[in-house]
Amino acid sequence: MHADFRILVCRLLALLGAISSVQAFYIPGWSIRSYVDDEAIPLHVNKVYSDNTQLQYAYYDLPFVCPPTGQKHAGYASGQSVSLNLGEVLRGDRIMASDYDLAMGQDKECQYLCSHKTDRNGIKRAQQLIEDGYVAEWIVDNLPGATSFVTVDKTHKYYAAGFKMGYKDFSPVTGKPRYFINNHLTIVIRWKQAPGRAGDQGGKVIVGFEVYTKSIEAGHREGTGCPQDVHAENEGMELYLSHNNTHLASQYPHSSYLPPDDDLDDGSTITIPYSYAVYFREDDRVEWSKRWDLYFNNQEESTSIHWLAIINSLVICGLLTAVVVMIIAKTVVGDGRKNAKDGGLEDNKMKLKSKKPRTGNRSPREKSNGLLDQKSEVELDNDSSSDEEFVEDITGWKLLHGDVFRAPAYAGFLAPLIGSGTQLVFMATGLLILSALGVLNPSFRGGFVSVGMGLFVFAGIFSGYFSGRIYKTFNGKDWRRNTLMTALLFPGLLFSTIFILNLFVWAQASSTALPFGTLLGLVALWLLIQLPLVYCGSWYGFHHSSPYEHPTKTNSIPRQIPEQPWYMRRIYTILLAGLIPFAVIFIELLFVFRSIWQDKSGYYYVFGFLSVVSLVCIVTIIEVTIVATYIQLCAENYNWWWQSVFIGSGSAVWIFLYCVWFYWTKLHIQGFISGMLFFSYSLLACAVYGLLTGTVGFLTAYAFVRRIYGYVLIHHPEHTLHRIKANDHGSAIKAD
Repeated sequence: MHADFRILVCRLLALLGAISSVQAFYIPGWSIRSYVDDEAIPLHVNKVYSDNTQLQYAYYDLPFVCPPTGQKHAGYASGQSVSLNLGEVLRGDRIMASDYDLAMGQDKECQYLCSHKTDRNGIKRAQQLIEDGYVAEWIVDNLPGATSFVTVDKTHKYYAAGFKMGYKDFSPVTGKPRYFINNHLTIVIRWKQAPGRAGDQGGKVIVGFEVYTKSIEAGHREGTGCPQDVHAENEGMELYLSHNNTHLASQYPHSSYLPPDDDLDDGSTITIPYSYAVYFREDDRVEWSKRWDLYFNNQEESTSIHWLAIINSLVICGLLTAVVVMIIAKTVVGDGRKNAKDGGLEDNKMKLKSKKPRTGNRSPREKSNGLLDQKSEVELDNDSSSDEEFVEDITGWKLLHGDVFRAPAYAGFLAPLIGSGTQLVFMATGLLILSALGVLNPSFRGGFVSVGMGLFVFAGIFSGYFSGRIYKTFNGKDWRRNTLMTALLFPGLLFSTIFILNLFVWAQASSTALPFGTLLGLVALWLLIQLPLVYCGSWYGFHHSSPYEHPTKTNSIPRQIPEQPWYMRRIYTILLAGLIPFAVIFIELLFVFRSIWQDKSGYYYVFGFLSVVSLVCIVTIIEVTIVATYIQLCAENYNWWWQSVFIGSGSAVWIFLYCVWFYWTKLHIQGFISGMLFFSYSLLACAVYGLLTGTVGFLTAYAFVRRIYGYVLIHHPEHTLHRIKANDHGSAIKAD
């Protein structure tokens, strides 16, 4: 047995290693694009974003950048929008063609782009974006433009997606802040010979896209618009406008009053010249399939932390597994066998204990111990008469056999929730499998959200099926009403919340605001595709599937529930049961939060580790639900239906508290709108997670309860689960 256990552990560790090894494996999603010398390469501009706010803006919506001219470059007219998938739209991408000219192998020391005039409002907007630390995202060959860094020991280089719009310093004279715009960009394209036949024909693939910024004052430029010396130390382009005294004199005659600079409208403008340089450099150290690895900061250092998270999860899950095995193997099964042997019906005979003590000579030892002679236990037929009293040996959870499957309160609300929860379980399982296999990866921009939305809509058929069958098990009659609740309740609440939050984002003119056409598309997916799928699944589950069978019958009169101990109160049970799954995932949760809230480029990559931790978390939730449900039944409380949902979703409470802690200690979010969006989306994500895990808890408790009450009837049909009682005189014994 010990050898088998060691083999099982070795196989488990090998499986974990195999799953985690796919963390850097990418299925591109697109064929490798190669370029020959002098072939035009399109450069697309996307958006600007910051770690200090939740608001993003389209690059060409900024009033101080060069607007698109409409000329064609690499087959695209500048300002032309690129087709986006649903995930890209939802994450705030607004990708457009630009006026930057790039051709494979052609270096440009300096290329003038434009000189753009902007007024005080534009200057104020630029200063605010620089103050908030906004960075711009450009795209070449599906790679985001990156700022290059090296580690402290200078042995590794890594990328940070995006480049800063400008920088801020303070005047050495006045001490006031000054803002400088980065108006000269150096673009470095790193390439490698293409593999296979394309490489033999001179093809090259892009393995790196770096952007280096510089601020150069307009007076240090030649007539062509290019700086006199790009590599020299030049004065920066400060975003500052002096007062237009002539305009102010006409606007405020006979007055020495001047409004503040923020409210000043004197017609002054500033001209910002923009230029860029392009360099192509060969880099044989990076494979095309590994070109995204540079965007994953400190990948090697974080791997040990991910393994620590897995070990922590396995230890907690292993201890909990031992508890569950003890409950099932020794308590449940042992009680069944004991009662079948000592208190059961066997060959129409029962074991009774004498009501009167035995008379006669007894040894001092027997008297001191109060022992009865074994002959005082007699076997009587069911129809025999005796003045002995039956002592029932059914305690704890076995007393609830006539009430444990009683339909819960608000059963018509529980069935749709469980149906929607199964929909989320299917979607999450599919996303984790595809991500761990490398199908969903950063090169598939917006793929995670798009595929998740597709899986959610398709899973409507499973949602309807489970909801309809559970509703039928609860003796429901109006299946069409249940179908509509399943199809409209959870998706409706989700859509309404997102729509209300979208109004606030619209008011800020952010690119994360969903366009009206996208909202109509989401409504069409919901009502024209998902609702019919839910209807079909519910119709089949209600009309063509039998209700779930229960091993015991339900009494007509509910049993009175005794007073429960303090730890069985709902709030304490939820918090205590939810703490254990949270302890399993909290280390990996930190990486997920960093990817979503701190690094808004969204390049989370270790889906292999995340899949393992998620699997262990689900197993932990299953085991916690079994333990908590068994304790509740032993306390003679048969209201386990809703309790199992709350126990399964208990870790969502701790995750939301973790979000609050992360906000106050790790983030530097500024502004009311950004803070509201953070907490709103965090609460929404925790609610979705809670419904998913609550469904897992419900299905687990349902299977467990049916199993333990059905075990005795299947393996020990003589077990006295049916209520047994004596007649008024204690002589006749009858089984209900």
